[in-house]
Amino acid sequence: MSLQHTNAKKVVVLGAGVVGLTVALTIQEKGGYDVTIIADTFPSDPNNAKYASHWAGAWHAIYKGTREPERQIQRDTFKVMWDLSEPGSEAEGCFRRIKTREYYYEKTDIDASWMPDFQPLPINSLVPPTKSGYTYSTYTVDPPLYLNYLLARFLARGGVIVRGTVLHISQVIEGGPDVFARGHASPAPIDALVVCSGIGARTLGGVEDTEVIPSRGQVVTLRAPWVSEGKRVTDASGTMITYVIPHRKGTVALGSTKDQNDWYPVPRPKTTEDILQRCLGLMPELAPPEIARERKATVDDLRPLIVEVGVGLRPARKGGIRLDMEWVDDKDHGRKIPVVYNYGHDGSGFVFSWGCATRILNMLEDALSK
Repeated sequence: MSLQHTNAKKVVVLGAGVVGLTVALTIQEKGGYDVTIIADTFPSDPNNAKYASHWAGAWHAIYKGTREPERQIQRDTFKVMWDLSEPGSEAEGCFRRIKTREYYYEKTDIDASWMPDFQPLPINSLVPPTKSGYTYSTYTVDPPLYLNYLLARFLARGGVIVRGTVLHISQVIEGGPDVFARGHASPAPIDALVVCSGIGARTLGGVEDTEVIPSRGQVVTLRAPWVSEGKRVTDASGTMITYVIPHRKGTVALGSTKDQNDWYPVPRPKTTEDILQRCLGLMPELAPPEIARERKATVDDLRPLIVEVGVGLRPARKGGIRLDMEWVDDKDHGRKIPVVYNYGHDGSGFVFSWGCATRILNMLEDALSK
């Protein structure tokens, strides 16, 4: 049974990655809005590089940036995700709470005391050649499970999804979602549009943001249920990164790469070898325990554990996240409507998702009350 309401404001969200799904759900659950998602890819579709959410390492690591608004957005998101990962919650099966060790190639001074169990690592526990590090508790996310949880929650509350390839935002502003669902204009015009198109924001007509570029990430998934701790080594800028992220069902994500402006959509074997080598060096216990007891493990010991290797084209943006609103002409109906932009999260879509969604809802509430 549909829960759509005749007098509710009609909002369309473009994109069904973690950013789009979270925004749609946040607006919907506020009440007073009928929300439709239009996307060409949904969580249950076959994997592809453009839908980067599937290939995320998907954990909440320390925020290393200096922008206080972004720090607050991540903090707000952590609070929601930590609650969702609570044992006994309806979403618990999408998460795993873990201890994490994070190392840096240079000395750092980071305050993330709001993260559970946060404390600096002693110098004698650092891995060479790192100069500083921290330990803390956090959550990891199983991306396919969590994305489908968000979608199911949205649908259960009367949300509507439409498969369509939007070439220009004017198509939706003029015709609404029925242009893609039924081949004709919707009976009533939409009241607002939210653009969460990821890498598609670069080519989407009416947006065409050339600051958006792919940040290619290649990830190796292993079956290694004996690994219970997360580890990451990086530099302060986040451009050099090696991580080991255990997920709930005994798999471990190994990564990664951050290759700017690299559009190659499938795994490169040499990159897979490099990731395996780096991650084994960071965490020798990736190898099966029976091997580790007998000898020093090699990359050959990890190959039989590989579940899959994937590539995601993360939606990076040279100017950082775009999170703003503008009024756009709806000439067919003689008015302007608010269009909100939420893209450019690079590899941080999961950890920015709820914080950004709350701010978008506030923008819409303000705009639509005028």
